[in-house]
Amino acid sequence: MALSWAQDGDDWPHRDHSRFHTAGGVDWHVQVAGTGPALLLLHGTGASSHSWRDLLRPLASTFTVVVPDLPGHGFSSAPGHRDGYTLPGVARSMLALLEQLGVAPSWVMGHSAGAAIGVRMAVEHGLALRHLVAVNGALLPLPGMPVPLFSLAARVLGSTPLIATLVARRATETDAVRRLIGNTGSRIGPEGMALYEKLMRDRDHVRGVLSMMGQWDLRLLERDLPRLEVPLLLAVGGNDRTVPPTEAQRILRLQPRARIESFQDLGHLAHEERPDLFVAIMERLRAAP
Repeated sequence: MALSWAQDGDDWPHRDHSRFHTAGGVDWHVQVAGTGPALLLLHGTGASSHSWRDLLRPLASTFTVVVPDLPGHGFSSAPGHRDGYTLPGVARSMLALLEQLGVAPSWVMGHSAGAAIGVRMAVEHGLALRHLVAVNGALLPLPGMPVPLFSLAARVLGSTPLIATLVARRATETDAVRRLIGNTGSRIGPEGMALYEKLMRDRDHVRGVLSMMGQWDLRLLERDLPRLEVPLLLAVGGNDRTVPPTEAQRILRLQPRARIESFQDLGHLAHEERPDLFVAIMERLRAAP
C-alpha cells in the first residue's frame, strides 16, 4: 500500500509543523519549526523526517529547524527528472526547496546519506555554512564494494514495481523490520520502530529507497571532499554496523580539517538512540564564535 497523508499523517511526529511544497521537480513534505538561524536536518536513505522527531522540539528553541523527507521517501514524491535520485540531483532539488522556503541554513546536520547531500551542496553550490555535522556519514564508497555492479542491481530492483511490492509485503512479517534495524547496531524505542514499519510497508517508499541506492555514486564526493571549506564534524557511533567507524579515518585523510567525536555504545541510528547528545552538539556549535 502507499502512504497517504490524509490517513497515515494523523499520528506523524510534529505534523503541526508539516508543509507541502513543489520545488526542483519534487512534491516535498517538509517540517519547519522554531525561530533563529536556520538548521537543516537531512535523514539517511530508508528513513524520513521522523528520524529527527526527538531533536526537533528542543532545537526549535534556538534554531529555525527545517526537516524534509528526501525525494521518494516518506511523504515526498519521487523526483520528476531523470537524475533526480543522484547525489547531484538531490542536492539541486534540496537547494530549490530551500529557496522556495526563503531559508539559508547556517548549519546542516546529516545522517548517513544525508551528510553526503550536505557536503555536495557546500562543495558544488557554495552553500555557506558555519558547520556541517555528519552523523555516521556515508561520504565515501565502502572498501571492496563493486560500485557499478551494486548500483546496477539496485537500479533494476528499483525500476521493477513488483520488487518494491514484495519487499513492502515482507515488511509486514513479524520482526522483519526489527531485525533490519537491529542489523544497524542501534536499539530504538517502540515509537521509532512503528514508524519504520509504516515506511517499509509502503511500496512507493521502498521503491524510492531502491532507486536512490541505484543512482548513488560517492566516487564524485570522494574526489571533491578535499575541496570542502566548511568545518566538518564527524559524529561516529562505535557500534555502527552500516558505515564502519573506521571510515572516519579515511575521511580525515581527504579532509584533515575535519574532527571526530566518537560515541562508543551507539549504532548507525545514533541520533535516534541518544537525541540529547546531538542536541548538545548543535547548541555547542551555535554558541561557538
